[in-house]
Amino acid sequence: MANPGETPAAYRPEIRPATAENDGPVRSQNDEKSKKRRRLEYPPAPEPLPVPVVDNHAHLDFRDGMVRVTVAEHLDAAQSVGVNGAILVGYDVASSEFAVRAAQDDPRARAAVAIHPNDAPHLEDSNSYDEAFARIGELAAQPGVVAVGETGLDYFRTEEWGRSAQQKSFFDHLALAFERGLAVQIHDRDAHRDVVAVLNDAPARPASVVFHCFSGDAELARICNRNGWYMSFSGSVTFKNSHDLRSALRVADPHLILVETDSPFLTPHPYRGQPNAPYMVPQTMRLMADVRDAELSQLCQQVMFNTHQAYGQWTAAR
Repeated sequence: MANPGETPAAYRPEIRPATAENDGPVRSQNDEKSKKRRRLEYPPAPEPLPVPVVDNHAHLDFRDGMVRVTVAEHLDAAQSVGVNGAILVGYDVASSEFAVRAAQDDPRARAAVAIHPNDAPHLEDSNSYDEAFARIGELAAQPGVVAVGETGLDYFRTEEWGRSAQQKSFFDHLALAFERGLAVQIHDRDAHRDVVAVLNDAPARPASVVFHCFSGDAELARICNRNGWYMSFSGSVTFKNSHDLRSALRVADPHLILVETDSPFLTPHPYRGQPNAPYMVPQTMRLMADVRDAELSQLCQQVMFNTHQAYGQWTAAR
């Protein structure tokens, strides 16, 4: 149970013993840009939402802070503040397998499976892409999988030499999502124009296209509106300098808005840089309601409806 104003017990190292450092991927203790050491304490729980929503994108295989939290503990804390489920998202074979297992073990979780665009060029270079993507195809057929992702283009980390491999992988994932009747979750970093071009050029496009951690401006939001593509807003929309993101949120079609944490990353203001988890969704939802001048319960209801439209209905309270 998460009491508002207190960090949930599962995230507090004084309550539970520390776990080994080698039991899964671990987020860097230093900030990506400033390289300064981050605060590793999880934030206090926000006030519960009046109407439940779902965390559209989370990486619960990643450890952050000073303790490793289980999927069930993450979802228990989230559910106590009105976040009734989460989509666990893969970025390679191992994380995709983790997401599928979690979705089959807990009715509140669902899975997305993929090879991350930053990994695709390296896998191609080592002649191991085909084997890895074949495994993603197998996982996409498993129960509990509702999306292919995260896939897309990233021109921030991958330079010109790897972009053709990224685009090929993006086309492959779009075809897989279409074949399996799944949504696709898109990673788009510094590549808006080419992401839109690939989506428009794809021979077969999935019915549900989701821009994970939407990072565009009002112009991209209008493109999404015209095409019926979902925009999933993360804690980054709460950052003080995110003026373009908030402009995009204002013009986004209300039927195309989703919410996510991208945990353990992108913790919403005023806890930016600290570890993130699905229980922090209400912090972002409240800012979203303020930006849109919307009543919070109505926006939550709309976001939950949109989630079911994009992925189907599944959340089950424990």
